[in-house]
Amino acid sequence: MDVTVHDNPARHRFELLLDGEVGGFADYRDRDGAVVVVHSEVDHAHRGQGLGSVLAAQTLDALRARGAKVVPACPFFARYVADHPEYDDIIG
Repeated sequence: MDVTVHDNPARHRFELLLDGEVGGFADYRDRDGAVVVVHSEVDHAHRGQGLGSVLAAQTLDALRARGAKVVPACPFFARYVADHPEYDDIIG
């Protein structure tokens, strides 16, 4: 399976693409110079495969590349960054 994550700014979300089809997403809002990740989910059929972590890591990597600060309001993203201190530099 081909797994990629890309930003869809028109929908304010990063999308997890599985063989070109959306299999999950992370909604975000721009607020006070930071990107607030407000919600994320992976389709039920694909849960338990580590794809939420792929979505989180690639979303955070893309935001770091932009120089953005991130507020992980989504509980999954908050747990992910708590478990991955390598993202401490972008948490705002």
